[in-house]
Amino acid sequence: MDGSRSEDGGNTAKPVNSATGTDPEHAIVGSVLDAVGADRTRLMDIVQGIQHRVGHLSDAAIGMVAARLGLHAVDVEDMASFYSFLNRRPRGRYHIRLSKTPVSLMKGAAEVAAAFSAAVGTAWGGTSQDGDFTLEWTSDIGMADQEPAALVNGTVLTDLAPADVDAIVATLRARRVANTIPLFPGSDAEGAGLPKARVGASLVQPGPVVFATDVASSTGLMAALARAPGEIIQEVTKAKLRGRGGAGFPTGLKWKLCRQSISDAHHVVCNADEGEPGTFKDRVLLTQIPDVVFDGMTIAGYALGARHGLVYLRGEYAYLWNSLQAVLQERRRHGLLGKNAGGREGFDFDIRIQLGAGAYVCGEESSLIESLEGKRGAPRDRPPFPTDRGYLQQPTAVDNVETFACVTRIMERGSEWFAGFGTRESAGTKLLSVSGDCPRPGVYEVPFGITVNAFLDLVGAPDAAFVQVGGPSGQAVAPKDFGRQIAFEDLSTGGSVMVFGPDRDVLGIARQFTEFFADESCGWCTPCRVGTTLLKQSLDKLLGDRATLADIAAMEALAGTVTRMSRCGLGQTAANPILTTMRNFPQLYEARLRPERFVSRVTMEEALAEAVDVQGRRPTGGEDTA
Repeated sequence: MDGSRSEDGGNTAKPVNSATGTDPEHAIVGSVLDAVGADRTRLMDIVQGIQHRVGHLSDAAIGMVAARLGLHAVDVEDMASFYSFLNRRPRGRYHIRLSKTPVSLMKGAAEVAAAFSAAVGTAWGGTSQDGDFTLEWTSDIGMADQEPAALVNGTVLTDLAPADVDAIVATLRARRVANTIPLFPGSDAEGAGLPKARVGASLVQPGPVVFATDVASSTGLMAALARAPGEIIQEVTKAKLRGRGGAGFPTGLKWKLCRQSISDAHHVVCNADEGEPGTFKDRVLLTQIPDVVFDGMTIAGYALGARHGLVYLRGEYAYLWNSLQAVLQERRRHGLLGKNAGGREGFDFDIRIQLGAGAYVCGEESSLIESLEGKRGAPRDRPPFPTDRGYLQQPTAVDNVETFACVTRIMERGSEWFAGFGTRESAGTKLLSVSGDCPRPGVYEVPFGITVNAFLDLVGAPDAAFVQVGGPSGQAVAPKDFGRQIAFEDLSTGGSVMVFGPDRDVLGIARQFTEFFADESCGWCTPCRVGTTLLKQSLDKLLGDRATLADIAAMEALAGTVTRMSRCGLGQTAANPILTTMRNFPQLYEARLRPERFVSRVTMEEALAEAVDVQGRRPTGGEDTA
């Protein structure tokens, strides 16, 4: 195990005892720093390690970390403030984060939220008077097929109903031990027996490629290590493998560019930060066939001349930490990692897992690299690209979890076999995460080129009113386009497919997606930071039946500006919920229009709401509102 969890796996650290003063904060900070050798690039591990033991990141702790690392305190605070899972102030002993997405709300998340609020005695966004519970909405947590879902510290609860809440709260209260802080990720003692603390098996339809079961373990790795590194890259290129994260960049070309870059070290990074709402297929891969993914990373390490592999695991998947570390340890025991990995003389390669802390933008490769280096997950300017200057300013290949699994299968069966599936431009199969209004949600492995119609029949939802392909950053597909293919050359997707039935509010869902982007913007560039908020306000005006045709034109123009001028992929796709629904459902926009030439963006009451709240009275001088 590595980082602040190297000795205890995140589950057995000594608790803080505020009554006796044992194991005080400065000792905790010192031990966490010592565990990573006071390595500045491990700042993410450091701040998480402190929070795991203390519960939050105090000013004193930040000052101690900064002094030990030779940084300004503001640098540490700046980094810590970026991530939603890092607390700068004390929060409840049990931090309950309920997933808020269109799918979760469709499945009853609002009713579950009301039940939690009543049970613990605080509104959402607040902390209960006894200090035990903090309630907070969060973005998608990778459980779209099992909504409503929540995180209690690091423990995942799924398929929640209001009737479950009292038992959950009672169980947590019964486990309260005086002067101790429950750990994050949730320990076995915290999670075991907690009602609904389970993640269901989500693989509905395995296919012949990624989830193939008729190949002996590590066959692909051994086949790769028997060949020259350049031959492996050629084989991946011949297979026409394209990145499975959504962008679809040719994997063989990426590896070729990375290997050609001259440097003292090269790196392999597995992007397991699948934060796109509705996507959970990487979670299934890491649960069911992690060795296939790690084989692919090791193959990449050999092909690129890399000694270091890193998995960036999204913070919402912290519950997988112990199982993945156990798999890595077993691989080391069998000689598949470490010195002379796989029995290949001179090939030294190992893998470290870095846990994220709640930031959607870290799914973008340069933001992910910044986070790996212990910084804010803000996108980098490009060029240079990661294949030239990536992690630690050294050549780095960043690939998706599914991509590495495909690499292993290619080395097992050969490039021609792999390219025999799919279409001319999209070779192989694709894992699709299906959620929403369908009776059989879960992960399906299908050949590229399948039509939306055929896929809807497969999941049991032939009456869908529209399908969101590729998550909020993808496209809202209307029934007239259900004959289109899921493929890079047509409907490209990283894996999210949300199905919405005839009774759903298309524009209301577009508004929720737009709010998601406004919340998740890193704030670096003005077009994204300001533009996403203005787009959300424009939709609010439309949904409030106050918009005119001029407002629609202005919203479309603003959406185009945000798309063209934003710095990274988040901003460049943030307007897609509006642009694709405008294109495919124009009648819904027209039905909301007002005939007047001009209507204000907000009502007078909305404009004065903040002033009324601060002053405690209405502008007319009427009754006290405090």
